[in-house]
Amino acid sequence: MLSQVMLARRAMQLSTVPAHPPTGDRISLDSGYASPEILPDLRAAASSALDGHRSEALQYGPPFGLPRLREWIASFVRDDGVDVEPDGVLIVNGAKNGLELVCRTMLDEGDAVVVTAPTYFTALPILRSFEVELIEVAQDGEGLDVRALQTVLRRRVRDGKAPPKFVYDVPDFHNPTGITMSRRRREDLVAAAESAGVAIVEDTPYRWLRYGGTSEPSLRELDSSENVIALGTFSKLLAPGLRIGWVLGPQSLLDRMARLKGDGGSCPLTQRIIYEFVKDGALEAHLRRARSLYTSHRDAMVSALSRELPEAAFTVPLGGYYLWLRFPDGVDGSELAAAAYERGVSIIGGDPFYASAGLRPNPHVRLAFSKSTPREIDEGVRLLAGAYRSIR
Repeated sequence: MLSQVMLARRAMQLSTVPAHPPTGDRISLDSGYASPEILPDLRAAASSALDGHRSEALQYGPPFGLPRLREWIASFVRDDGVDVEPDGVLIVNGAKNGLELVCRTMLDEGDAVVVTAPTYFTALPILRSFEVELIEVAQDGEGLDVRALQTVLRRRVRDGKAPPKFVYDVPDFHNPTGITMSRRRREDLVAAAESAGVAIVEDTPYRWLRYGGTSEPSLRELDSSENVIALGTFSKLLAPGLRIGWVLGPQSLLDRMARLKGDGGSCPLTQRIIYEFVKDGALEAHLRRARSLYTSHRDAMVSALSRELPEAAFTVPLGGYYLWLRFPDGVDGSELAAAAYERGVSIIGGDPFYASAGLRPNPHVRLAFSKSTPREIDEGVRLLAGAYRSIR
């Protein structure tokens, strides 16, 4: 039996308890799975990949990714305002793999990284595995509080500490809060980070799933000095099971990241299938369907919460997959999640989204509206309301 003394320090500090138990036959309002209704039909693309490109698709892939897909991604993000050439695109196994490679390339033990409070809970164990100091910075309705960040940076200078290596954030339809960072905050963040010599890792999985309002420029678009490293993924654009994403960054960084890829090169068959699907414009029609479907899911959840749980405060997100609920003080989100699970609906309490101990008890929970149908969402919120009444 493997002894704990055989584990690395990076593994010892990680929790063995999953953020939420298996959903089973419960209504799933926990994680950001895609709706089965919106998963694309890739049979023709797969056939084209294997019929016309078999020797490419079934060989080892180039570390940077298939040239055709890199060209397409460069064009895709240029349409979004980002000035990048194919050489500035590294294909990875999803955005989380991109974050891990950024960490492997940039972080040493004892370095500091800034995250929002709360932040994407899956990013936290990745960051912790590199034995870094995690610095939480609050956010409000406009996103990350840049003044609070500047206070942190000045304090570190005063104390003789090195600046953080980077700020990690999800500025569009933030996970878990759903907040979209205002343009003013984006400009201030880019300027503050560049002035302090701190990089920004911009995670953009939901950027193209906007259901209302006006799009803000990405942090990468506002960056004039290659200080912003952008992560993108096909998980939310097409399907999470494809496990293909990308990193945009300076060439010197991407060259080193490619050398650190444990896979040698991300699956060329999957890359070619994606390219065959998107090359002639099919993605935009797919995204129109996804936006329409997820808008109806979000609206169903907002309506159900307003009816069943008026005690829960939340901001209606303009995109993405999630609602972040705050219950009255004294309510423990983890206790509520456990009670809801017993009643037949799976949600995630607020604790896993914080790098520090945070509020005790933590009155937050995150609900995902992406996977379940409006009818299931309505029933799931009703069950959640019953769980809330039971613990109050």
